[in-house]
Amino acid sequence: MKKLLMKQVLQNANNQFFLIQVPRPAVDGFSHLPKANCSLSLEQAAGLGQVSYKSTHKILYPVNVGRNVAREEALTHFVLASDVELYPNPGVIPDFLGMVHGHLLQQQKANVTKKPSPPKVYPLSIFEVKENSSMPQNKTQLAAMLASKDAVPFHKHVCPNCHNVPKAAEWMALKQSEGLHVFHVGQRTGRFLHWEPIYIGTKQEPPYDERLSWEGMSDKMTQGYAMCVLNYEFHILDNAFLVHRPGIKYYHKDKERSVFVKRTQVLIKQQILPELKLLYGTRKGCTV
Repeated sequence: MKKLLMKQVLQNANNQFFLIQVPRPAVDGFSHLPKANCSLSLEQAAGLGQVSYKSTHKILYPVNVGRNVAREEALTHFVLASDVELYPNPGVIPDFLGMVHGHLLQQQKANVTKKPSPPKVYPLSIFEVKENSSMPQNKTQLAAMLASKDAVPFHKHVCPNCHNVPKAAEWMALKQSEGLHVFHVGQRTGRFLHWEPIYIGTKQEPPYDERLSWEGMSDKMTQGYAMCVLNYEFHILDNAFLVHRPGIKYYHKDKERSVFVKRTQVLIKQQILPELKLLYGTRKGCTV
């Protein structure tokens, strides 16, 4: 895959400028453009049941490049930088915009000048459902599927700490209500220092590090460190959630992938984390 050299001039807290050069995999590189064949059926064109092009050509999936490009090109103020196999429950977006609009109206009626506050994002709890299960349309259906073991918290059998959401049991016990509200304000510290939330935010959040790939894992951890140091608040929404494409995941050892995981850990420890500390500083309790 071709690489573009992305130069970022960044300024740290001490107003000291420095340059970081990051090789950026070109998601639009001409060397891997698919060849059009209009005679294929929809199933054939999608490659269903076939070995993927990525696997055949041994290409690393530049997941963070995709996330950054999607966020940069979005035409809206708020952005949900989710993964392609994660589906939000119906109505989340209009309910979220209604909630934000309601907050603004309350401030206007109270004639209160907005005081500076910590930056915030709105994470959505994530779940997996059994193969061939119907997707839950609302929190009530989700609660029933969790009770029957047809649904489980995301990565429960793979990496539970990565998606261990603050007040998760209380969130599930809270019955569905009309609209959308902030249920709890949490932070990526303490028992949740390795939390990898997927959230509704803006283009102002720290970027995802494009040197990290899906194969190497930990692709959201470095952004999580930056958000922790910047004292981000995570406003957990009461009736909003994401569901992964049907099929509950279980841990299995992947020797080939473990090679990329080890390389990624070295890269983070020796290069990325020192850069993050220069950029954002440090804060007690914050870690990758």
